[in-house]
Amino acid sequence: MDLSHTRGLDRDTAEFYVRALDTLERSGVPFLLGGAYALTQYTGIARHTKDLDVFMRREDVEVALAVLEASGLETERSFPHWLAKARWGDRYVDLIYASGNGVAVVDDEWFIHAVEGVSFGRSVRVIPPEEMIWSKAWVQERERYDGADVMHLLRATAPRLDWERLLRRFGDRWRVLFSYVVLFGFVYPGLRHHVPDWVTQGLLARFQAEQALPERNGDEGLCRGTLLSREQYCVDVREWGHEDARLRPDCAMTADDIRIWTDAIGGERKAS
Repeated sequence: MDLSHTRGLDRDTAEFYVRALDTLERSGVPFLLGGAYALTQYTGIARHTKDLDVFMRREDVEVALAVLEASGLETERSFPHWLAKARWGDRYVDLIYASGNGVAVVDDEWFIHAVEGVSFGRSVRVIPPEEMIWSKAWVQERERYDGADVMHLLRATAPRLDWERLLRRFGDRWRVLFSYVVLFGFVYPGLRHHVPDWVTQGLLARFQAEQALPERNGDEGLCRGTLLSREQYCVDVREWGHEDARLRPDCAMTADDIRIWTDAIGGERKAS
């Protein structure tokens, strides 16, 4: 097995990743490569980790877990609303079917627009850059912020992105995308026009029009910060009486999902 391209990653981990990918490929479960190794495909940034992210539809997760367990891995449904894991020692394959906030749910479009790539010496299908930006845009924790990844993805792909699809993905949460467009022009002032003018001007027009409106009925007590950080806006919903945006129908989380996701914060920090 030629793993010369994985310089910086220990051989055992690389072989584990390849075995997991081959097992999923043979099973026929549709999946896409994501995470650090997808980021490499688009930006050239090499960032090795002890977990391999694969994205799939929620309805395919149980089959994927069964075939990985049959291959000798330990499996668990870590968080029912978005993540399952297959483990070999301290190495993991993360099976991801939504974002941690329940927003960026993997659907057929991820596969329709997937990009062909090569990783670990084998052909792989990679999550589209639009969906990668969409899912990473929500990761704004104190201990992890994916904003730089979004900037690097925009630097590498902005001129050829399907901006209409990306705008549709954000929907009425377009201010999150707008914030990254503004930040991109600050980080790369000489590249700011890589974002099409119609996108920037359209988002600015939305912003100005919305600012001119009175408060939206029903939204006065809403806190959308919980979509960006599961921890930092707990005070808003627990002590200040704000409505948690994750409990609205357009977010794929239940009250139990939120409780499990929140209760895990301390344990995950200790484990890291």
